[in-house]
Amino acid sequence: MAITLTESAAERVKNFLENRGKGLGLRLGVRTSGCSGMAYVLEFIDEMDEGDQVFEDHGIKIIIDPKSMVYLDGTELDFKRDGLNEGFEFNNPNVKDSCGCGESFTV
Repeated sequence: MAITLTESAAERVKNFLENRGKGLGLRLGVRTSGCSGMAYVLEFIDEMDEGDQVFEDHGIKIIIDPKSMVYLDGTELDFKRDGLNEGFEFNNPNVKDSCGCGESFTV
């Protein structure tokens, strides 16, 4: 499978990288956190680590560490605006449950 971006997410990442002035791409990962067990981590990176997997969609490189890949395989990253709220949204087919606040999930 793969990790994909919607067009709106790709545009948002592209704008962040341009404003930052440098960057290889977007690292997407998971960490232990929250009441449901795991939370998503997004960061812009300048270098890859050994073992990273790279996916490219809409001209944006998405970098995943091997431990996170198990939880993220098949995920689509979207960017949505709703009134004054905006943010990235993860459409992850592996999620079995999430907490009420939406900050963490289980697989």
